[in-house]
Order: sequence, then structure tokens, then C-alpha cells
Amino acid sequence: MQLREPVVKSAPGVGQIGLVNMPVWLWVEKSENTWGPISRDASVPGLTVTATAQVKAVDWSMGDGKTVRCEGAGTAYQKSFGIKPSPDCGYLYRKTSRDQNDCQYKVGATARWDITWRSTLGDTGQLSMTRVGATQLRIGEAVPVLVDPDGAQAAAPKTPAAC
Repeated sequence: MQLREPVVKSAPGVGQIGLVNMPVWLWVEKSENTWGPISRDASVPGLTVTATAQVKAVDWSMGDGKTVRCEGAGTAYQKSFGIKPSPDCGYLYRKTSRDQNDCQYKVGATARWDITWRSTLGDTGQLSMTRVGATQLRIGEAVPVLVDPDGAQAAAPKTPAAC
């Protein structure tokens, strides 16, 4: 069947910077080998076994010690959605990724496959399998700069060294 690891997508995506307390959208691309359903037959004289596999859930390890379970593949983000939480698979970081290696959270997506099989002799069974995909997310923070309305010189707040 050649079940493959999930193709991980997110908004913000690779090369972009998300913000603390702003929604992160998570999804995986769906194909026969990365999501299913996929069915295959195996035969020998007098016996055929049919197996069908389908991802039932994706467990996301967010890199900050938290996990998210999504029962579906998630919704692909589009700019027209604006800044709102994903309707089915998302996350909200509470801290920047500044203290992480490469200043990015290592995010893993574990696809949980359910595989059922049936033989022409009437036997049936069920198996489970996982495949893991990964990405990295950089999360920063917005720092406000206050300006004196009377025109006096204002100093920007001191921020820690950025990645």
C-alpha cells in the first residue's frame, strides 16, 4: 500500500513568522498514500485478502510540550479567511520560539492509520499504523512603540536579541 508520512502544511508557513496569541492553522495534504482511503488486494490460489486503510486522526506535537488532535485533515488557510482560528485544526502559541534551536518550534504530525482487512474465506481483522511528518514554525511577538503625542522623543522598548 505504501502508506506515506503526512505532507504537513501550516499558516504561518515555512519561512514566515507567526505571532504569540495569533492563530496557527494546521493541515495535511490529502492523497491516496498520505490520507486514504486506499485499498489493495493480495492473492494466492484459493485466497484473496483485501485491505483498506484510512487516516482517522492526526496528532500534532507543537514543539512547546503541547499536543493537538485533529480528527480530520484540517482546512487549508486562505488569505480571505483573515486572522481567525481554524475551524477544525489549529493552535495558539503563548511563547515565542526564541529559546528553541534555530529559533523555531519543531512540529510533528503523526497520522494514525486504521487498516481493515477481509479474506475470501470470511476472516477479518484490523491493524493500526502511524506515519510522521514534520515542519518548523517560527513564532515571534509584536512589540508596541509608544509615541508621545506632544512630540517629545520616545524610546522603543528594549527587546531581547531576536533570532
